[in-house]
Amino acid sequence: PGLDPLPPDGDPGLIDLGYAALPAPQDLLTRAFTGALDALPPAARTHGDFPAGLPALREALADRYTARGVPTMPEQIMVTTGAMGGLAAVRRLFAQPGERIAVEHPSYANVLQLMRQSGLRLVPVAMGEGLGGWDLPAWRAALRDSAPRLAYVVADYHNPTGALAPDESRRRLVAAARSSGTVLIVDETMADLCLDPPPGGPPHPVAALDPGGAAVVTVGSASKTFWAGLRIGWVRAAPDLIRRLVAGRAHADLGSPVLEQLALTWLLTGDGWDEAVRLRREEVRTNRDALVRALRSHLPEWRFEVPSGGLTLWTRTGGLSGSRIAEIGERFGVRVPSGPRFGIDGAFDGHLRLPFTLPPAVAEEAVTRLAAATRVVAEGRLGAA
Repeated sequence: PGLDPLPPDGDPGLIDLGYAALPAPQDLLTRAFTGALDALPPAARTHGDFPAGLPALREALADRYTARGVPTMPEQIMVTTGAMGGLAAVRRLFAQPGERIAVEHPSYANVLQLMRQSGLRLVPVAMGEGLGGWDLPAWRAALRDSAPRLAYVVADYHNPTGALAPDESRRRLVAAARSSGTVLIVDETMADLCLDPPPGGPPHPVAALDPGGAAVVTVGSASKTFWAGLRIGWVRAAPDLIRRLVAGRAHADLGSPVLEQLALTWLLTGDGWDEAVRLRREEVRTNRDALVRALRSHLPEWRFEVPSGGLTLWTRTGGLSGSRIAEIGERFGVRVPSGPRFGIDGAFDGHLRLPFTLPPAVAEEAVTRLAAATRVVAEGRLGAA
């Protein structure tokens, strides 16, 4: 109960907390696609297949990495259909069914399901306490004992916990992965959503510890910073790995839509992306603070730590079943994913993931409905006792 990722159809009164994504910044979206249409004619005179991505977009993405302190050539970039397209391509290249992949526990639900359906054996590694990132002794032990072919991590504003891994943890994890021969897949889809800058500035990208891209493969996306409907992601890795990824793509989706790539190029080569980041941070910070206030007011028994970035709040539900609250919540008109979606073998039933993607008034109403569902679950438990 409460694990189905798809919402029911035809219920306009349902408040949906199932998606950690925001509506499009409408003015920027219009401008980006207007710019894309202006730039379309040269591309339209070609066959339209760009398996590695449009050259202009690959160059723009490489320039962004270089500006972040990770020198990158366009040959180190492959444009994909969203971050999930990039992750699927990396999985196909590196791991066959039956091989192991180490994952944070909890981790992003869609990636866990992707790896399960691909036949990979998941090796869960518990997250560290609080919002400090990884449990490094646990990671070293898992990599040493299991020698997984791949490891998947979210270093920047982890989904679902919101944790931010510090520089030293990043360095130590990359060193441990090298020692075990494990390729580290780093998901940066939340990296731009820093809401409260840490003292001393943000940590360095994990790829800065492996600038050649042989041991660290980075996946990024426009979906969280800009809009999930844009469906453009990318992979950064060593040039030879990118060539192999592009060759393998012939058996998958061949390439990503050209118009969307041109729109993202317009954003990245002008001021549009930076404007989107600024707007998103302001919007998400307001949403997060409103959600936190509503939870503390209506559900004071729930426990959580407020993340300094990202889009998600990982809550303990006061000893009650998060799956049961999610199930009852739909009867009260609120949909929320329960903790086991983000775990393995039923773990985290005492948790819910709450994205701060709703405006304050809607977030207040959503929490009011969750509180009503929680009372029903609590009364049922007490009645059974």
